[in-house]
Amino acid sequence: MQARVRELVTRMTLEEKAVLTVGRDFWTTQPVERLGIPSIWLADGPTGVRKSPSPQAPGIGDSLPATCFPTSSALASSWDIDLAREVGSAIGIEAQVQGVQIVLGPGVNLKRSPLAGRNFEYMSEDPVLSGEMAAAFIEGIQSQGVGASLKHFAANEQETGRMYVDSIVDERTLREVYLRAFEIAVHKAQPWTLMCAYNRLNGEFCAEHRTLLTTILRDEWGHQGFMMSDWMAVNDRPAGIDAGLDLQMPGGPSVPAVIAAVRDGVLEESRLDAVVEDVLGIVLLAEASVQSVTVLDKDAHHRLARRASAESIVLLKNETNLLPLDRKAMDSVAVIGGFAREPRFQGAGSSEVEPTRVDSVMDQLEQVAGTASLVYAPGYGPDGGEDAVRLAEARDLAASADVAIVVVGLPASMETEGRDRSHIDLPNSHNDLVHAVLEVQPNTAIVLINGSAVALPWLNDVPAVVEAWLGGQASGGAIVDVLTGIVNPSGKLSETFPVRLEDTPSYLDFPTAGDGTVRFTEGVFTGHRWYEARKIAPLIPFGYGLSYTTFAYEGLTVDAAAFGEGGNVEITVMVENTGDVFGKEVVQVYVGECASRVPRPNRELKTFAKVALQPGEDKTLQFSLGWRDFAFYDVVADTWVMDPGEYEISIGASSADIRLGARVTLESTHQVPVVIDRGTPFSQALDHPVARELLQPILDGMAQRFGGGEASEMMMMFLADTPLRKLVIMGALTEVQLDDLVSASNET
Repeated sequence: MQARVRELVTRMTLEEKAVLTVGRDFWTTQPVERLGIPSIWLADGPTGVRKSPSPQAPGIGDSLPATCFPTSSALASSWDIDLAREVGSAIGIEAQVQGVQIVLGPGVNLKRSPLAGRNFEYMSEDPVLSGEMAAAFIEGIQSQGVGASLKHFAANEQETGRMYVDSIVDERTLREVYLRAFEIAVHKAQPWTLMCAYNRLNGEFCAEHRTLLTTILRDEWGHQGFMMSDWMAVNDRPAGIDAGLDLQMPGGPSVPAVIAAVRDGVLEESRLDAVVEDVLGIVLLAEASVQSVTVLDKDAHHRLARRASAESIVLLKNETNLLPLDRKAMDSVAVIGGFAREPRFQGAGSSEVEPTRVDSVMDQLEQVAGTASLVYAPGYGPDGGEDAVRLAEARDLAASADVAIVVVGLPASMETEGRDRSHIDLPNSHNDLVHAVLEVQPNTAIVLINGSAVALPWLNDVPAVVEAWLGGQASGGAIVDVLTGIVNPSGKLSETFPVRLEDTPSYLDFPTAGDGTVRFTEGVFTGHRWYEARKIAPLIPFGYGLSYTTFAYEGLTVDAAAFGEGGNVEITVMVENTGDVFGKEVVQVYVGECASRVPRPNRELKTFAKVALQPGEDKTLQFSLGWRDFAFYDVVADTWVMDPGEYEISIGASSADIRLGARVTLESTHQVPVVIDRGTPFSQALDHPVARELLQPILDGMAQRFGGGEASEMMMMFLADTPLRKLVIMGALTEVQLDDLVSASNET
């Protein structure tokens, strides 16, 4: 295919090349009919295919029906790689049915703040969980001959000022945190396309950021597809082409500017050719991958959506084992909360899917209630409005029932693309409803409907809480499956729930600094890493989730014998279901360097696995950690390095529930030699074997002049941060001798 691509490019006119780099309309690319180059259709799709009825219209609110799967924030909470792949595959099938060649998703921007309005569309606060789940999702989509578009590249972690804000991120933080999920997904899944972000990154718009689009993405990571713009993200089309932005979307009047830039010598035609080759390669791949799928099994996809939603639900609390509900022992159940009858199941904005059907909690409960009587009260007004009459009605119904199920959460107006939240609270009417019900009904289970972390001021007072997220069109049935024990909850939080907003890592630097910038001053200490490093107790930690059964961990082994020879650190651990019912556990592997020369998180998530176990069954899980799992990005050397030394490997049921641990001492073949110069402090120079040998006689002589003993110890304390050039002032070396010492130290 590559040969055909190059042959076609040689036959194209300058005008045809320019045309191919700009969309034809809102959703399709330009064809070149003279050469038989087709147009392809792009459509939103993080939670399902959102195809507009017309390529000229945005299609928000009137898209063609498609299965609405759980949002990314929900799906990531399943921690189930195979499930993510299965959902992606289903979306790929629906894209084929609708004639869509590229699905615009998934999104792997991180949840830097719980306030970010688009958090529901992103996987996690953690780059490894985000990257692994996204890679599987992409594999699923692309297994059906449809391309995925990984977005939004990069550091687009808020909605406020998203079209212009300048994200100021230091290089190490950028590499270890905000690019890491993209890197994992590119390496593991090779998405056909990536989508650049609107914002600037360290002064340059992402749409014209050569380091981001070419140096990192193509040269370092080896991405083989094309890079497209977010809709209307382009500022200077010729500059974007030169930087490596292959396709501008949607269409617009940019073609003449591209032609003029080439003719005027501002843009080299070879750069335009490279961009055209990228686009053309995927267009031809899409053409060759079209499948004759005309019939969609909507029922099967709805069942998958229900299973995916159930697997994503997180049991946050279950005192007195209120859940699962014993339907045989209940005469009446009060179902309270407008979301129980009018479900909110997806986020607002460009990802909003027109579902094929929608299940509500109330309707699904009626199907399994048996002889139990169900009563319903909305409890609050539409869009979270307070309503004293509805509150009183709900309180009365709860008081007379055996158990109350209260469904509360965030209205669509509080979670939407284009606007960040200003607080993490539920609407007052929802919190008031919970308090009112708890006053009269001790057997109360709360169901949360939200796309990101919220404050739970009543958590200590309620016996049971279920985090159901925005679970897609089948979430009503999934919630009922969990409440009644048809499904044992196995989700784990993909983000930390803070006690208060002030505890969050970005509190002082979100959303902007007031000057058009947002500074990522928390550095690599994002999400759970922040709480662990600062010893701030969260409300609910990252990776947390209860089950209707229990699990025991034992038999941890760590084998690093082959690590220094290019092998991995091999880990095994046994997990047993010690309860009475079938269940699934997510085993999480964290790594921390015991004594690092740079500030590093106490624990970083490196890998995980979800294991299914019958009562009494045990399984041994195996994990492999490569050198990158122990590395950090060295900004001086401008590369990933791994220092030799001692590392703590922790096995946990959450970031705060570490069940087993082991320390391992590792050698490293990925070190960067210390470069000595005249400004190198003594403390660093003494870590260099050659410099230490050359300096030792000088230090011995200086110690004698200081009188030895405590005086020489004081001298060493003084010298620790003193640059080597000060030896000349001290009379210990001449300028020539210092130059010779520096030169000898750096010889290889």
